[in-house]
Amino acid sequence: LFCTIFLLSLLFVLFQIEIRIKAFVFQFRLVLLPMKNYCIFDILLFHITFLSGRRLSDLKKFPGINLTIVEGNLGKMPREMITVQLGQCGNQIGSEFWKTLCAEHGISPEGVLENYAADTEDRKDIYFYQADDEHYIPRAVLIDLEPRVIQSILNSPYAKLYNPENIFLSKDGGGAGNNWTSGFSQAYLISVAVNSFMRKFSTFWIEKWKIAIVWRCSILGFVLCHSIAGGTGSGLGSYILERFGDRFPKKLIQTYSVFPNQDEASDVVVQPYNSLLTLKRLAQNSDCVVVLDNTALNRIAVERLHIDTPSFSQINSLVSTIMSASTSTLRYPGYMDNNLLSLLSSLIPSLKLHFLITGYTPLTTDANVTNIRKTSVMDVMRRLLQPENMMVSNIPLKSKNAEHCYISILNIIQGDVDPSSVQKSILRLRERKLIQFIPWAPASVHVALSQKSPFVQTANRISGLMLANHTAISALFERTQSQYEKLRKKRAFLEQFKHEVIGENYEELDSSLEVVQNLAEEYKVAATSNYLNFGLDKIVQSMPNTFEMRR
Repeated sequence: LFCTIFLLSLLFVLFQIEIRIKAFVFQFRLVLLPMKNYCIFDILLFHITFLSGRRLSDLKKFPGINLTIVEGNLGKMPREMITVQLGQCGNQIGSEFWKTLCAEHGISPEGVLENYAADTEDRKDIYFYQADDEHYIPRAVLIDLEPRVIQSILNSPYAKLYNPENIFLSKDGGGAGNNWTSGFSQAYLISVAVNSFMRKFSTFWIEKWKIAIVWRCSILGFVLCHSIAGGTGSGLGSYILERFGDRFPKKLIQTYSVFPNQDEASDVVVQPYNSLLTLKRLAQNSDCVVVLDNTALNRIAVERLHIDTPSFSQINSLVSTIMSASTSTLRYPGYMDNNLLSLLSSLIPSLKLHFLITGYTPLTTDANVTNIRKTSVMDVMRRLLQPENMMVSNIPLKSKNAEHCYISILNIIQGDVDPSSVQKSILRLRERKLIQFIPWAPASVHVALSQKSPFVQTANRISGLMLANHTAISALFERTQSQYEKLRKKRAFLEQFKHEVIGENYEELDSSLEVVQNLAEEYKVAATSNYLNFGLDKIVQSMPNTFEMRR
């Protein structure tokens, strides 16, 4: 009897301690209005009551609290994503992305939900919010240093879709001149306006809920759309990546980064400098980078879509297809794979290895090919491994290449799929040895199933997107490094990069080169069994000899 009483008392004490710990953590996530009439003990009591699930009716003693909202919304915290579109490239692909999402969710260009989509069960609220008149507005921030692209968006049929308060333009409208330092230095003026937007967004939640989740806690993270070659996408993008990393260290920062054309001479002569400086920020201040190669996008448009001279709109439509497919499991959630963090955690084994390549199939507009093509799960997964369906170019992706291999693979299969066929397809891929994985971790082929939009008709029964972490991405970094060293050796155009951020002796360029070199080296070592010891040798060499110090 004594032992029983002792155990019950111990369990009760542990339960109360757990409740208080949770309440202590949770109190930073809630804003209680008004607070001035209550002491800290009352506020803590509210958190304990809420977390323990007892006597929710006691909340009525706090004036201005809607009990229904507390029970309905705080228990299911929304996981919104804010999209930040930067520069010409970022705003163009972002505009196509929102057009695709509107079509898939039955939202008109004015943001009004169509009657036929009223009863659809989806999670459009992750990327849209509803205004007071119930029309949908993208959770998007549009930023540019010159007005041409944003003005074209505002003159399009989708002009009323966006919140004009979330559009930021430079007052002089001169742009960044395709120069990283110019974009970075002008970012401070834009950041003042963006900070005011963030404060306004926080106030919105407080006014709406009385008891409100602090807006930074209700948001899962940020999606950045930009190019690494120009001035605004690279310079302004680097600044925003650094500030987001400092201000929101626990939020997911994902980017869709367009890499410059590798086969042809660029119109931007300082492109290697811009790319190198941006790669440093992508390596250090982002959690996931989806690499989109302009060379591969043009090749796919010509070879797969049979477009002789692809336009920017057609290329951006390809990118929007990738973006919408990668978010389909979030917008049409099932019992599994409806959390972006869990999906990305299966792809990224370490902090620095977070650069992902993509593949998509079927990519064709030829009706005859579409009608005869077989789109079973096995067929889609096999085609996703073919280099011609990849959104990167000039890197050795073939499985027979022993120098490089896959770190992890995530296939998002959309359509009417029998779940039992997925496991059979994975087994057949392993039996045929079509995929070569890293030797220091288990083979990771993760498959997420997602339904297609009922409002967009497609000729194919099944389509697939592959997000893969591959060691061959190091070739892309080495090519950027090589292009930079050619210019730096001749000291070409360095005068344009004389800025306090770069340093008098261009220390920032040297630092960025070191980061990119280490990144390429780590990806190459990841293909070997020595990766688990990577970096230990450098640490040991940098440590002083203990015995010498004792002497």
